[in-house]
Amino acid sequence: MTGGTGLVYLLCLLVPTACMALLDRRFRLVLWRAPRRGVMVVGAGFALFLLWDLAAISVGHYRMGDSPWMTGILLGPELPLEELVFITFLSYLTLVLWGLVDRVLAGPRAEVP
Repeated sequence: MTGGTGLVYLLCLLVPTACMALLDRRFRLVLWRAPRRGVMVVGAGFALFLLWDLAAISVGHYRMGDSPWMTGILLGPELPLEELVFITFLSYLTLVLWGLVDRVLAGPRAEVP
């Protein structure tokens, strides 16, 4: 890691996640609509993807690449910190998109705060 570039990928995941949270808050799509249910579903998606990753790692189908853009923090063999942030992002993104589609399909009578 040279010149602080090791945080680039992590920041590229955290910034859009924060922006999604702002959209979620503004339109009450997931966590601001039903916080407990939203956290449970994001957690379930996280657990599923983590198990998937661990299974792929254990049979040799997944290997972490070498990149100067990553922090280099490993939480397990071939499991970088950024992977956990990414699967959280992916699960949350799916729910936010579901909430947006649900809002659009509900039509003009949809409740918009």
